[in-house]
Amino acid sequence: MKIVVGLGNCEARYAHTHHNMGFLAVECLASKLNVKFKTKECESLVAKAYIGGDTIVLAEPQTYMNLSGVAVKQLLAKYKCDISDLIVVYDDIDIPRYSLRVRQSGSAGTHNGMRNIIELIKSEQFPRVRVGIGKPPEGMPLVDFVLCEVPKSDREQMAKTLEAAADEIIKLICSK
Repeated sequence: MKIVVGLGNCEARYAHTHHNMGFLAVECLASKLNVKFKTKECESLVAKAYIGGDTIVLAEPQTYMNLSGVAVKQLLAKYKCDISDLIVVYDDIDIPRYSLRVRQSGSAGTHNGMRNIIELIKSEQFPRVRVGIGKPPEGMPLVDFVLCEVPKSDREQMAKTLEAAADEIIKLICSK
């Protein structure tokens, strides 16, 4: 069993913001796997899929970004999964816009949602897919940047990046 958690904020007004890349990536993955988010459990919207006989739990925490660890900890406990069975996908300002980085472990960097997850599960030893959103424009506060909508002119490139993120998640699932 694997648990794939996309990080984001749960209100509709945040749906297409830079900070919702994790949600958008797991939604893209759900579409590829032909499943829908139907269930609410462990303070998350959840969809279940199967790859090679393995159950895959896709989750979007409904706790808001900075408390994502609450949902992740509950999901790991409910499904009795090891931390190594967790994959987290999220936005990252330290990576060029619409590029990806996949790591098997690491620190939270500047990301408060990841910081909360690492703090609550007491480990950095889980794979993650980071979706680059780049730095905010000069003079724009970080919070305003991550919570602003991705420009319509960037949506096609964003969609390609989210497809690539979903493919990377599948590779991580199949490599374990």
